[in-house]
Amino acid sequence: MFVNLLRNNKLVAGILTFIRVYLGYQWMTGGWGKITGGEFDASGFLQGAVANASGENPTVQGWWAVFLEAVAIPGADIFTFLVMWGEFLVGIALILGLFTNFAALMGIMMNFAFLFSGTISTNAQMILLTLFLLVAGYNAGRFGLDRYVIPFIKEKVFHQNEDRFIKPAETH
Repeated sequence: MFVNLLRNNKLVAGILTFIRVYLGYQWMTGGWGKITGGEFDASGFLQGAVANASGENPTVQGWWAVFLEAVAIPGADIFTFLVMWGEFLVGIALILGLFTNFAALMGIMMNFAFLFSGTISTNAQMILLTLFLLVAGYNAGRFGLDRYVIPFIKEKVFHQNEDRFIKPAETH
């Protein structure tokens, strides 16, 4: 019943719009600050997360530290780029309500990565709010560009390809 309310109610879509724009603003400003600040480098953060995986009270799980050491630290330049631009683009997409579900999914993945790395900022609250967007599906972007883009994509992409897969019955 609650899921149905999240997915179909227009009043809830309005509330979700405020949540979506708030989250988008948080992501956009975070990413923009990293892009324009010129000082963001993920390698220090990644090395700090690995260091927090040991000791008496580790804040980072060992399996995550292994991933960071084997993949993220050697590719720190790529991760620096992905974090800066990922945060910014997720923010823009959420504010505009464009590909809302995909943007929310990418945002929640970044939040989990930050939490796994030992941060305790607003990531948990952002995950909670993003879950509402993900469960709401299309309704989360109803008052955004998804209202126009999603039907267009469904019509142009999926209906045009139907002819390729559904062959008319042959008559003899």
